[in-house]
Amino acid sequence: MKNFLPFALPDIGEDEINEVLDSLRSGWLTTGPKTKRFEKDFADFISDGMQAIAVNSATSGLHLALEALGIDTGDEVITSPLTFTATAEVVRYLRADPVFADIDPGTFNIDPAQIEAVISSRTKAIIPVHFAGLACDMNAILGLARKHGLKVVEDAAHALPTTYKGQLIGSLNSDATVYSFYATKTITTGEGGMIVTYDPEVANRCRIMRLHGINHDAFDRYTSTKPSWHYEVVAPGCKYNMTDIAASLGIHQLKKAWSFQKKREVMAARYDEAFYDLPMLLPPNAPTGETHAWHLYVIRLTDDAPVNRNRFIEMMAVKGIGCSVHFIPLHLHPYWRDRYRLKPNDFPNALKAYEHAVSLPLFTKMNEGDQQRVITAVREILT
Repeated sequence: MKNFLPFALPDIGEDEINEVLDSLRSGWLTTGPKTKRFEKDFADFISDGMQAIAVNSATSGLHLALEALGIDTGDEVITSPLTFTATAEVVRYLRADPVFADIDPGTFNIDPAQIEAVISSRTKAIIPVHFAGLACDMNAILGLARKHGLKVVEDAAHALPTTYKGQLIGSLNSDATVYSFYATKTITTGEGGMIVTYDPEVANRCRIMRLHGINHDAFDRYTSTKPSWHYEVVAPGCKYNMTDIAASLGIHQLKKAWSFQKKREVMAARYDEAFYDLPMLLPPNAPTGETHAWHLYVIRLTDDAPVNRNRFIEMMAVKGIGCSVHFIPLHLHPYWRDRYRLKPNDFPNALKAYEHAVSLPLFTKMNEGDQQRVITAVREILT
């Protein structure tokens, strides 16, 4: 369809393009100096004393972080059912079991009271998911972790740059935080992710395990002016390293993280103003003084809307506008449903959110005309 407005597009500029070209000309295509530079820039962006480990996806990052924290066979890790399957599947990689705790219906973030209700003797960690870029109630979650001796790995795939109590997500007292740089995220490297942690032992383990369990940095081996060919495999690791081509994008995307956020915030406010009188619930804003990353703008159609959610998406597509759904709750998918004998009403808040929610286009390459198209289409359908 001509003039179709997609749900999301990356915002890549000449700085990113030139940096990629520089990497191609340099001969360093895989993990090398650009990756190290991106890691340092990212660590400095989040907090003093932070360590950052670049990986090829947030999925990889979550897997490495949990492995480094000792999650193993038979352990339980609590997380939200309203997330992408990667958040839970990494738990299964380690032969542990995800346990779902229902969401707060107002924020779509995991509910700390529901977390406490499912903590057992097997529980070893919590993975809070900062839905759409709005921070979870981290004081409550970290308090539960301290009370029960649990690890916390934050899924911050949506949450750059989100703040909580005046601090960037990633700089709290969690054991690790993992970001996504997938093509639709707030900054992108095409595919990619980053683990951040204050714990040098966790950081070192993640570095070893991201590249085959080798205890020596491959970049250092290949650039050393002295013989440096010897290495040892100390664990059965993975192939999770980020390439310099991807890091070349990330170096310049990171510089734009705040300006990108500000533009998405302005767009979200414009949507709020345009939709306040329609049969929908608007997405929650961050508390006063805090930053919402606005990765997603998720509306919830009310029961008195003239069409249901599925029909709404179909009608938006006819008008040339792409929408999405975040997320189909994990307990509705065959694997999770069947393995853990879950029923739709086991997590009623997540189920209701799914049945009514739709994500509208919200990306920094949209201009005011693009956004007005979305506004006009939504109003035509819902009035």
